Amino acid sequence: MRRQRLASVQWQYVRFGLMLAIGTVTATFLCFLLLHIAWANDPEIRRLYSTLADDPELSRWLDNNLQIQLPAEPDWMIMLAAFAVSLAVGTVMGVIGGYIFGNLLKKRLYVLGEATMNLSRGLLSYRVPDLGADEIGELGWQFNRLASQWEDQVASLQRLSNHNAALAEQLKQAAVTEERQRLARELHDAVSQQLFAIAMTTAALKRLVEKNPQRAAQQIELVEEMAAAAQAEMRALLLHLRPATLQNKTLKEAIVDLLEELARKNALAISWEIEDVEGLPSGIEDHLFRILQESLSNTLRHARASQIAVKLFTLQGQVRLRVTDDGVGFDPEGEKLTSYGLRSMRERVAELGGSLDIYSAVGKGTQIEVRIPVMPQTEREGREHP
Repeated sequence: MRRQRLASVQWQYVRFGLMLAIGTVTATFLCFLLLHIAWANDPEIRRLYSTLADDPELSRWLDNNLQIQLPAEPDWMIMLAAFAVSLAVGTVMGVIGGYIFGNLLKKRLYVLGEATMNLSRGLLSYRVPDLGADEIGELGWQFNRLASQWEDQVASLQRLSNHNAALAEQLKQAAVTEERQRLARELHDAVSQQLFAIAMTTAALKRLVEKNPQRAAQQIELVEEMAAAAQAEMRALLLHLRPATLQNKTLKEAIVDLLEELARKNALAISWEIEDVEGLPSGIEDHLFRILQESLSNTLRHARASQIAVKLFTLQGQVRLRVTDDGVGFDPEGEKLTSYGLRSMRERVAELGGSLDIYSAVGKGTQIEVRIPVMPQTEREGREHP
């Protein structure tokens, strides 16, 4: 279809040439017709015409150069014959001239069309040959300039893409290294120290059993408590080794799988009410899942809880995550708020524009509630695509 429209330029030139030839011949015939009418009605024009026709110099020049002899008076038959011949010759010449010039223009435009298609297909190295010094040639030159700039920009974008990929890989490696270092620190600060204390206490028990059995029994209870604490710490660390993303699961499915696994591996009464919240962006879902992991990890480490309740629901345009335990609790105004886990949870909530509330008291358990505003779908899309 595009080639037919491009080829019609040639036929437009043919029509223009034909109309120009017919118009020129017709105008010439009308001029002669008006002259004949004037000759027939005006004696002065007849006298002037007779003078020209009888002029030997003019007659000789017309005969030698144009092979024309002026009649003594205008002849209708001669005029009609001249009109017919002129019309035929003019038509043929107009069609031929229009076809030739239209074909030349069509070829030049076709070169520009091919260049445009090559550019759209990604052949950025294609260049338009020299099309002359007129406007079409200027278009070709501007096209080559545009293609060259486009080629440079694409090369820059590819270099930037490679650089971004390298940076992303470096950030990933840095995150993995940081997580390994954090786990190593926590293993050293908590589990390793507890295991060392257990080993030292156990070594002392060998001598204490014979000398003071009652004191030895107290030390054995202490070893059991330290072993339980080390086991809780290890379970919390193992929780961090789980995937931090949903891995193609819905938020409800991922949370239920996590809680079922904890219930199987821990002597805890874990209950949950998880609403299937639809339409949440993947970023909010990932953050909520990670916040829940962090909250459960803190509970396993510090709370000494026997019951944990998890609830996910929506209320007043917010998605809410509530984690409650019956553990030892702590003072919300104390040093616990500076722990890595709580700080990480607050940072994630802040990134989502939400709020994090902690309700706890010593000996009264702990409740953590996260509130994340849910933007309407149309408003969110409008903000993402202004």
